[in-house]
Amino acid sequence: MIRSMTGFARREDSTDDGLLVWELRSVNHRFSEVSPRLPEDLRSLEPVVREHVGKRIKRGKLDATLRFQPVPQADQPLQIDRELATKLSHVSREIDGLLYNAAPVNAFDVLRWPGVLVTPEQDFARIGEAALALLDAALDELMANREREGEQLKAIIEQRCTAMEGQVAAVRKRLPEVLQAVRERLQARLSELAGELDNDRVEQEIALLANKADVDEELDRLDTHITEVRRVLAQDEPVGRRLDFLMQELNREANTLGSKSVDAELTQASVELKVLIEQMREQVQNIE
Repeated sequence: MIRSMTGFARREDSTDDGLLVWELRSVNHRFSEVSPRLPEDLRSLEPVVREHVGKRIKRGKLDATLRFQPVPQADQPLQIDRELATKLSHVSREIDGLLYNAAPVNAFDVLRWPGVLVTPEQDFARIGEAALALLDAALDELMANREREGEQLKAIIEQRCTAMEGQVAAVRKRLPEVLQAVRERLQARLSELAGELDNDRVEQEIALLANKADVDEELDRLDTHITEVRRVLAQDEPVGRRLDFLMQELNREANTLGSKSVDAELTQASVELKVLIEQMREQVQNIE
């Protein structure tokens, strides 16, 4: 399965503790790089987040951002520190006895005292488990997006491979005619110098030039590399680096084909091959 290195996923979940939101953004990169951004209270999850991501993504730069919005206080049950409230009540009565015309203290005055209303402590271990489960769901979505885009990249590369095969076949068909034309031109030129050169030397020069113009070997290697590209595209593992290497090899053979060309059509075929290879290379840069 070919996978792109670019993708985006967003998953959220409303829990009893609050709202969890993961946003994952991945872009192409030579290696695997994970950048978690977590709330301070959940910072301890960072090694586990890296481990979860590392099992799924082998290449690319991933920004993983977690946001946590606790349940508003209005939605939480109110609890009081009974011991503290009792002490405040007793102390209030003592002070009333010392004062003239003491103003009455009501329940709201007591509730305003720091610590009387108890804020329930949040179970961050439980929140962390929920966050990791949500991360796995977000990774599922991200991988699905990367695979869909990867299939599109694969189709583009296969189209370019087909076009390259057409160019190679056309050159191969044209090559005998080109070599014959080279031989005839050279024979005509050397015939003018027949009196100065012996026949053996003429044949040697013809054979040498024909050998230099023969690109059968380059065409065979182009066919081999194209076949290898198709084979690699069918593998179910990260193949981006392998494809990048094959693009370099294809470009080398296309350049050699152009440098050995003695015919305008062969030169044009070399240019077309290099254009197709460059188009493939641009797509390969995004493959995991």
